[in-house]
Amino acid sequence: MILFPAIDILDNKAVRLLYGKREDVTVYGAPVDMALRWQQLGAEYLHVVDLNGAFDDSAVNRRALIEVVKNIDVPMQIGGGIKTFDKVKYYIEEVGASRVIIGTACVTDPALVDKACAKYGSKIACGIDSKDGFVAIKGWVEKSALTPLEVALNMKSRGADTVIYTDVNRDGALCGVNLEATAKLSQQSGMNIIASGGMATLDDVKAVKKEGIYGAILGKSIYSGSIDLKEALAIAKG
Repeated sequence: MILFPAIDILDNKAVRLLYGKREDVTVYGAPVDMALRWQQLGAEYLHVVDLNGAFDDSAVNRRALIEVVKNIDVPMQIGGGIKTFDKVKYYIEEVGASRVIIGTACVTDPALVDKACAKYGSKIACGIDSKDGFVAIKGWVEKSALTPLEVALNMKSRGADTVIYTDVNRDGALCGVNLEATAKLSQQSGMNIIASGGMATLDDVKAVKKEGIYGAILGKSIYSGSIDLKEALAIAKG
C-alpha cells in the first residue's frame, strides 16, 4: 500500500481545511518545507492540492507548486481545478507532476478524461469526492446526482485506472476513514483506489491495508501528530 502525505496549498501556504471549507483553515507554513519534511521521513509519493485552483481556477499557487517539484526527489500527484487539457499538459510537461487528478470535470466534461488518458495514460487519475452518497463537485460546493461507483466505472471505460476517493464529511475531522464505502468502491470498480478523508490513527492505516486498498492519503493526521508518518509507512510496507 502507498501512503501519500498531503500538502494542500492556499495562497502559497500549506494549510488544512475542515470539511473542505475555505473559512475553516489552519496554516502550517511553506509548502516546500512540508514537502521536504515528509520526504525526509520516508514518503515515497506526495499528494498536492491547489486549493485556489479548486475554488476559483486561480493560478496564484504556481510559484509554490514549481518550488515543491524542484526541491523533492519523490513523485507528486496534483489536483485542484484541473478542468482543461491545457492545464493537464501544463502540470505534467511544465510543472513536472507525475500524476494529475481530474475531479469536477469527470462529471461535467468526461471527454477531457478521454483526451487526457489517450495522451498521458496512467499519469491521469480521477478525484471522486463523496458527500452523503453522491459525488460533490466544484470545490465540494455542489452535489451531483451521480454515485461514486457510477463515476468510477465511467472513468474506467475512458481509460483511467486510479481514483482518489474522498469522503467529504470526514475530511480533516480525524474521525476515521470511511472504510466500508472505500473498500466497496475498490471491490466493485476494480480500480486502484486511494482512500482519503478521516484517516486518524495507525489503526486506520492497518484497516485500509487489510482491505487490500491501493493507497491512502494522510493529511490532518500527520500534521496534528495523531499518526506518526514513519510508523505508518512501516505498516504500509510490512
